[in-house]
Amino acid sequence: MKLTIGSIVDACLWAAPDAPAATLGDGQRSFRQLDSFANQCARVLAAHGAAPGDLVAWWAGAALRTLDGFLACARLGAVFAPVNPALPAEEAGATLEYLQPRVLVADDGHAEPAAVLAAQLGVPLLVFGARRAPGIGLDAAMHSASASCLGTEVDDLSPHILYLTSGSTGRPKGALVSHRASWLRAAGGGGTFSGDLDGTGGVVTAFPLYHYGGWSYVMEAWHHRRPIHLVHRAVAGQILEAAARWRASALYAIPAVWERLLEAPAAEYDLTSLRHADTGTSFVSDSLLERIKDRIPSSKTSVLYGSTEAGRMSRLADHELARHPGSVGRAAAPGALRIGDDGEVLFRTPGLMQGYLRLPAETAAVITGGVYHSGDVGRLDSGGYLYLTGRTRELIRSGGETIWPVEVETALRDLPGVTDLAVVGFPDERWGEVVCAAVVVPAPAAAPEVAVVRQHAAARLAPYKHPRMVVSVPRIPRTAATGQVQRSALREMIKQARPC
Repeated sequence: MKLTIGSIVDACLWAAPDAPAATLGDGQRSFRQLDSFANQCARVLAAHGAAPGDLVAWWAGAALRTLDGFLACARLGAVFAPVNPALPAEEAGATLEYLQPRVLVADDGHAEPAAVLAAQLGVPLLVFGARRAPGIGLDAAMHSASASCLGTEVDDLSPHILYLTSGSTGRPKGALVSHRASWLRAAGGGGTFSGDLDGTGGVVTAFPLYHYGGWSYVMEAWHHRRPIHLVHRAVAGQILEAAARWRASALYAIPAVWERLLEAPAAEYDLTSLRHADTGTSFVSDSLLERIKDRIPSSKTSVLYGSTEAGRMSRLADHELARHPGSVGRAAAPGALRIGDDGEVLFRTPGLMQGYLRLPAETAAVITGGVYHSGDVGRLDSGGYLYLTGRTRELIRSGGETIWPVEVETALRDLPGVTDLAVVGFPDERWGEVVCAAVVVPAPAAAPEVAVVRQHAAARLAPYKHPRMVVSVPRIPRTAATGQVQRSALREMIKQARPC
């Protein structure tokens, strides 16, 4: 059997075709329905030019139709490339220009800007949703298409999905991941659940479906023949409602989202079905772990560490929490961890990405000899438990998202009243890091308020990239030779300054 994404669903069809595969609000899909819709979608994509190896860009909010597109690309042998629905048109345009997709798919909420961008790229636009919109109607086309499988032979070493991350210049990088790598990442041991998924229910994910974490949990749920429970937005009410309504067995949320979940009234949602209440991605405090256990005593909690490029890298299991506080666990099977001579965390795994799309230099900077250079600094104790101590790169990791300071600085360059600025990640218990804008303003003027800065960035950057802190500093420390920001020195200045 080939380790393709289609084979995961095929196994579910063989065992229990009418079992639930996914939910979103009141909407549901069985595995039989998922298979039929995906086959129809694959035929429509093929009819509009998508062939094996071609890239299909998908720009949409949360929708069950996105699951159809994901599996359709897998069956067709095309590369599924989800685009963040929160991107303003200008940023989405730059992203699509980099991707050069063969077909663009959008929901009706993005149809108007998508039509302009598709025309600029010279590619067909397929639109799904209830109301009339520009482009070719995907729903109607699927309704007329055959639900039989295309029968395309797909190599499990071929790329199946592209995850967008920020590059060192602020431009996007597309991490290409093969069928085989995705299959292994989501399989027992390589994913969140070491072995079996306890309980009888499905998996709730708060991650959006443009994020590696979102698709990881989709595939993990299906590997275990369980439904994935999606939400429209990562807000407490929707997440807790999904867990209670569908009697879910597992819920993963980053620390910032868990904080919101724990603030919700405990009596409103029955969470006794949960057997896994997991977290990670950014800094996890002992206090948060204790509060999760107090709120959901029926569950076990694991702390997880990984990346888009390599998948799950380590896991600290529930029974290890007390004995290894502050650790992110031991290497996740089938990978292996070690620390380089400079303290960087290195990881070797068959789940490694194939590289960044058309970016050989950037790929070579993070993968050498089949080893992933994480950009994180850490140490391993004698038992192989990993403790993270810093970062070698300047990427900001906030709430599970990665943000490059340069792109935020570019968007804020013409901020009124500011003579110089720089952006750094600042430690935060809830978000891991927050985007902090350090600004220089002429005396006696005051620095702009956070809300003003965020409004200035609204049309240029996705909301998660907006500053959450604005600090006035007397100067931006820079190197004499190149004028590059000395970000370590800047962070020290920020610690001494009072946030505005």
